[in-house]
Amino acid sequence: MSESGKRKDVDGIGIARIGQIQIRAHDVERAADFYQNVLGLKLLFKAPPGLAFFDCGGVRLMIDHPEKPEFDHPSSIFYFAVPDIQSAYAQMEEKGVRFEDEPHMIAKMPGHDLWMTSFRDSEENLMALMSEVKTAR
Repeated sequence: MSESGKRKDVDGIGIARIGQIQIRAHDVERAADFYQNVLGLKLLFKAPPGLAFFDCGGVRLMIDHPEKPEFDHPSSIFYFAVPDIQSAYAQMEEKGVRFEDEPHMIAKMPGHDLWMTSFRDSEENLMALMSEVKTAR
């Protein structure tokens, strides 16, 4: 601790946000199609050999083929925030997305209810939608 009583490592190196997240894909073109045409994310660019980059509210998602066996595993769960979870669920279901469950309330919060539903992307990664539904509480 410093003399001011603050831990030096709390300030760290200045990390303020997530800049990029890698999502593994066995078929990068199929995955890029899913993220662009099913989830509606903006394709930033593609680069050889088999990379695709998307914008998700300022966070860059990189779709990449696993280079080594130790990287060939499902990703962490990403929770995509949507304004209307019921509408997003219906639109994605129409496009053939396989959901693990239906949209359901997770918690009553001050001013909103937190709703979620889980689905699989084209590469079998578990993903989720989340929505903060305003309430009159």
